[in-house]
Amino acid sequence: MFHKIKNVSALPEYKLSVQFSEGVTKIYDVKPLFERIPAFAALKNDQQEFSCVTVDVGGYGIIWNDDLDLSCDELWENGVQVKTPFDGLMAFSDATELWGLNESTLRKAIAYGKLVNGVDVCKFGKQWVVSVSSMQREYGNP
Repeated sequence: MFHKIKNVSALPEYKLSVQFSEGVTKIYDVKPLFERIPAFAALKNDQQEFSCVTVDVGGYGIIWNDDLDLSCDELWENGVQVKTPFDGLMAFSDATELWGLNESTLRKAIAYGKLVNGVDVCKFGKQWVVSVSSMQREYGNP
């Protein structure tokens, strides 16, 4: 299973904060790659280049340039999970993709009381957010 990446931020000491669509945040230490993979040594000497990390198209990895990238699986498996106030929350679009549902299905679940507004789901501006635990309760594991 791919763990899609929603956001990545460079941190001090060559670490990355990686937010996944499942509502999980992990810290990934890039320093061990400097010794193992010669291409990554260039980042060691250029903090500004390291800070230019972005999420690759589709969210299946991160990139710095045409030569440097990391897969979502590498970041998921070797990152260290950290607690944030947003753990366990995901956008409707991510939830529908993971569970193979339509967004209208989730809106109907709110209307029928299966997902309770303010408890299981919440709307921020135009974006609905749902808890992973409520999705698992109503629709099983993705």
